[in-house]
Amino acid sequence: MYCGKIVLILITGLVAGVVSTLGGGGSLLTMPMLIFLGLPAAEANGTNRIGLLIQDLVGIACFRSKGYFYPKISLLLGIPAVLGSILGVRAAISISGELFEKILGIIMIIVLITILTRPERRFIKNIEEENWGITRLIVAITVFFGVGFYGGFIQAGVGFIIIIALTLITGMPLVKVNCLKIFIRFAFTISSLLMFSISGKVNLLLGLTLAAGCSIGAYFGSVIAISKGEKWIRVFLIITILAMAAKLWGLLDFINIK
Repeated sequence: MYCGKIVLILITGLVAGVVSTLGGGGSLLTMPMLIFLGLPAAEANGTNRIGLLIQDLVGIACFRSKGYFYPKISLLLGIPAVLGSILGVRAAISISGELFEKILGIIMIIVLITILTRPERRFIKNIEEENWGITRLIVAITVFFGVGFYGGFIQAGVGFIIIIALTLITGMPLVKVNCLKIFIRFAFTISSLLMFSISGKVNLLLGLTLAAGCSIGAYFGSVIAISKGEKWIRVFLIITILAMAAKLWGLLDFINIK
């Protein structure tokens, strides 16, 4: 039975890797699946961070190899994000699993709408010249404490939040935004994973299996993107996320995949 879970998690990770490569939102598939397979909500939340950590580590290596590296800004925004994530993890661990699942179901729908409408593109079109005045810096530090809290609490869709926040506050170009997004997310994913691990809320075997699947899926996602077959993935994503959200809300309790 446990072998069956490993296979299912590997497949889910593969699909999530494809989805993340094409537009983001892979955690909307992986975290609910971990819950459906029997992990308590907090443990599913913590286990999911292993794949995210490896994914961002690869992204950082890619950006650095191309000469994109902004240590000062990453540190300025990463520190408040890490502090916020610590509080976010504490909140995620302290609430009941049932309440967390309901919250996750709501967030899944919100993030799905964000993926489909991509509001950040509208902000990027109206981008101004990059501005790091003292007022904007203070606002950015405050906002990223909140971003870190959300990332520590649930993480799903946090990449979109970071893109919108950096674009609106600083007016920096998209390439720089995406680079900083990965560095900052990597920073608070480390702190989040550490907090979940200390609390005994991480399943290492399932987490590494998930990470392997996501890595394979990322490769296939790049192939699909080149062949322009992503519209079928979007349809699959809509149907799957809606079904998983309904399951989390108890609307499909007659389906038992544990």
